[in-house]
Amino acid sequence: MSSDITVRLKEAANGNRAVAGEVFDLMHAELRKLAVSAMRMERKNHTLQPTALVNEAYMRLVGNPVSWESRAHFLNTAARVMRRILIDYSRKAGAGKRIAPGEKAEFNEETAGIEVGDPVLLLAIDEALNRLEAMDERQARVVELRYFGGLSVEETAKVMGISEKTVKREWSMARAWLEGQLRPV
Repeated sequence: MSSDITVRLKEAANGNRAVAGEVFDLMHAELRKLAVSAMRMERKNHTLQPTALVNEAYMRLVGNPVSWESRAHFLNTAARVMRRILIDYSRKAGAGKRIAPGEKAEFNEETAGIEVGDPVLLLAIDEALNRLEAMDERQARVVELRYFGGLSVEETAKVMGISEKTVKREWSMARAWLEGQLRPV
């Protein structure tokens, strides 16, 4: 099935609209899982719903000619696109606002995410994640897949093509670094 998806993704990237529709149907459940996980970390009154996030992310994914290497590459990119969409929404919601003194992000091991709810705090997390990416791209990818993608350690390892032990180590190091970056001054 995975190789079939890869072939179809490559055909869709080459402009085959019919195949792009088939890919959407085949990948919809996985994209929805990513969206639900990402939305679970958002504020309760968010105007964007998981289905709309899936649709918007998919339009961006197929709207840009990308040479998809695999299903994993597609899902990794989808998680990144969903992150960008949520950050854009947070920018609009938090325009002109600042983080309140003493406010910080808390990492929640159970959900593998960051308890946020506040669009301004989400922007601070995004900025810190961008700094982490400049220092260690793999750690940033692990955080992105686990937080924005809601993937488990096992799923993250599979998507990234690394061991579960490596994912756990990178997640632990990245989490500690991000907590330090988000600690109130």
